[in-house]
Amino acid sequence: MLLVCRCSTIILIQLTTDSPVIEAVYTALKEAEARSTDLLPYWKVKPLNKIIPRQIKAEKAVTLIRQTVEELIAKCKEIVEAEGERIDDEEYVNDADPSILRFLLASREEVSSVQLRDDLLSMLVAGHETTGSVLTWTLYLLSKDSDSLMKAQEEVDRILHGRPPSFEDVKDLKFLTRCINESMRLYPHPPVLIRRAHVADVLPGNYKVNPGQDIMISVYNIHHSSQVWERAEEFLPDRFDLEGPIPNETNTDFRFIPFSGGPRKCVGDQFALLEAIVALAIFLQKMNFELVPNQNINMTTGATIHTTNGLYMTVSQRQRKSSLVSSSPSR
Repeated sequence: MLLVCRCSTIILIQLTTDSPVIEAVYTALKEAEARSTDLLPYWKVKPLNKIIPRQIKAEKAVTLIRQTVEELIAKCKEIVEAEGERIDDEEYVNDADPSILRFLLASREEVSSVQLRDDLLSMLVAGHETTGSVLTWTLYLLSKDSDSLMKAQEEVDRILHGRPPSFEDVKDLKFLTRCINESMRLYPHPPVLIRRAHVADVLPGNYKVNPGQDIMISVYNIHHSSQVWERAEEFLPDRFDLEGPIPNETNTDFRFIPFSGGPRKCVGDQFALLEAIVALAIFLQKMNFELVPNQNINMTTGATIHTTNGLYMTVSQRQRKSSLVSSSPSR
């Protein structure tokens, strides 16, 4: 995973596929999943964190992730200081700078290092596995629906003309985006949201909530409810109007909440969707995907919904009419 920051090249080697940081991210995710279902919150007893092997591993993982992100912030701040005079004299606008550095430059003293670190941690930990899962399930659904797959590939060919997708192209990849939206409806990440009450309250239906109680919101059940969705169990990208706005929690009256909603909505929702659109466009532009038959595909839920035993597909290079490149299957 490459963090979106110009100065991330300084620590790029730490964030490659076989990086200990990536392993630490997976460890942190698994620990978060386990804690969400454990009946006894023994991790709150600090002395046990130095005895129980799982907690020792989790603590080391979190420490490594924090150190990596803090190092990234420190390097970015060095660039901020070096360019400080430019910012004092004029508004800093440089589209060549990726978002994190630009955010630092724009915010200056308004955002604390702790807040920035926590926001970056959210993007690193929460965003690493979710986009991969979204792409997995979207390709799975498209491979079972040849008409939608062909329609998505035709749109990619028509918009991109064989070149890599640009930011300006994303808004025109409407059907492909709706395929991703529909995939996130059927396989939301996360499948369950947990919120902790800070004050006493009464929810609709006269459900009383006390301070400190956790409230679990089943995104999966909402997205699969026949009370709010027609043909709820079917993959129907066209259920979302191509000429309408991209579906979100507000324009669907909270029927569609893959990124939650309200003030605690996912901080990286726009980035995550953009990342998925660009990646899927490149995949469909370059390759064909065919589901390997006779697979027993089951779901395992946690922080995301992932396949229990993986998902096997035959991938072949696309043979476009304008190309003389031959197709060769691979796995």
